[in-house]
Amino acid sequence: MKTADAREAVAAAYRDLGRRGLIVGSAGNVSVRTRKGMAITPSGGNPDRARPADVVPVTLDGVASGDGTPSSEWAMHAAIYKTKPDAGCIVHTHADACTALACLNEGLPPFHYMVLAFGGGDVRFAPYVTFGTAALADLAAEAMTDRSACLLANHGMIVCGRDVGAAIANAILLETLCRQYLLARSVGAPRLLNAEEIAGARERFKNYGPHADKKRS
Repeated sequence: MKTADAREAVAAAYRDLGRRGLIVGSAGNVSVRTRKGMAITPSGGNPDRARPADVVPVTLDGVASGDGTPSSEWAMHAAIYKTKPDAGCIVHTHADACTALACLNEGLPPFHYMVLAFGGGDVRFAPYVTFGTAALADLAAEAMTDRSACLLANHGMIVCGRDVGAAIANAILLETLCRQYLLARSVGAPRLLNAEEIAGARERFKNYGPHADKKRS
């Protein structure tokens, strides 16, 4: 995506996530892949006041253009873009349910078949390290191997998508599933899907949604 278009898209997504309550204050960031790297929300940004002019173009090696300072988590976004060539947008938030589960130092297990929407039978968690570090970037990218989401221990969550709409949808879905899982745990031990059930759901997902497997007859 061209840089100017990416800055518009990032600002709009940032405002949208703020309106939805998934990003509060500066606790979260959004980026969109560009031809030269990415455009990302600024350090200390606020979705209520997000403008395209505030969004910072930056290479995947951290070289920023213009006067702005990119989000402190730019390296985490860059690491994910480097390992996921199909990712067009990344959303990181401290959404309540995701953060609550992450603070238990647990991932999201296969309590519901929709967990498979993120690429596998669970959503992993990355162990805690200081925010904004290369170590966190590496751990997040590793936890997202073959996945489009992970939880960040004692921190929050991060998701990616082929475009802005897909990334926002993944953020909403992950927060919804984490909330449902925590609700179920509050009254008992949720039954988890077994390997056979996961395989069956995975097969059904090949024919699910507008981007279902086009190879089917």
